[in-house]
Amino acid sequence: MTNARSIHLASRPKGAPTAENFRLEVHDLPDPSDGEVSLRVIWLSLDPYMRGRMDDGPSYAEPIKVDGVMGGQTVAEVIASKADGFATGDIVTGMTGWTTHATMPADGLRKLNPDQAPVQTSLGVLGMPGMTAWTGISELIGAKEGETIVISAATGAVGAVAGQIAKARGCRVIGVAGGPEKCSFATDTLGYDACIDHYAMDDGKAMAKALSEQAPNGIDGYFENVGGKTTAGVIPNMALNGRIAVCGMVAWYNGANMDQTIPLPLVWRTILTKRVTVRGFIVSDHWDRFDAFLSEVAPLVQSGKLTWREDVTEGLENAPETFMGMLTGDNFGKTLIRVGDDA
Repeated sequence: MTNARSIHLASRPKGAPTAENFRLEVHDLPDPSDGEVSLRVIWLSLDPYMRGRMDDGPSYAEPIKVDGVMGGQTVAEVIASKADGFATGDIVTGMTGWTTHATMPADGLRKLNPDQAPVQTSLGVLGMPGMTAWTGISELIGAKEGETIVISAATGAVGAVAGQIAKARGCRVIGVAGGPEKCSFATDTLGYDACIDHYAMDDGKAMAKALSEQAPNGIDGYFENVGGKTTAGVIPNMALNGRIAVCGMVAWYNGANMDQTIPLPLVWRTILTKRVTVRGFIVSDHWDRFDAFLSEVAPLVQSGKLTWREDVTEGLENAPETFMGMLTGDNFGKTLIRVGDDA
């Protein structure tokens, strides 16, 4: 019998998550029943949306139950199969959660081809974060050549891809990131035209001034990942008929930085007078466009025209600490946990 280790939600956080909200458990891995496979997890993806699932309030995703396994997408190797179309040794991706092993229905899995791209890209640039970036830039903002696009969290798993897609479409791209190292990466490696260090901005007014200098004709499209003073600086700089794709607001997820806002009347006035379109989106609502996403982004990855960076931590037991750090901006690139050895 194989032993599996899993990270469970021990209690719901009040504000920022702490180590006490997580618990490591060991249990026996059950054998697969008909239509199921047993998996050995290799890679675990950590993503900001998981923070919302730790709460009990209404949201777009079902809350994780207290004592339940933390949810998340992984790359895994099939170690036993009683499902048609899946054999031992196959590499798959699916929602196993924070665990070293899992037995689950095969219909929730997608096979991967390790010869096409590194398998962990299915958790990043060629997976949910990449699809999120493409959806915001292509489907909501509709970025066009010559437009000015601002990307918050510009070097993160979503932002880095969003910015590069906009650049490939001929846009002027301005990033907002935390610290000189991330801003240098945005301009020198990702190809952004400019990057503003939000740590150097005292408040939304300072951010607004910095953005106005980089976008004197206004911002045509804004990919919103963070909220806070970045959003407070963007709103006054929106161009006529500008578009805002609201993907996340990590600065506010733990109830922090609530003073870093912009008066609602100013937001409403800008939306009205500049005819700004603001649309929130959840990537799962757009999975029917996954093939269209791959048709544009996969060739950029395979040709080396699209760059991505991974922030890898070894060991499932370190997932809680890494997750908490990611929520405060400690990560640099796509946050991954290497749970097991490559197949």
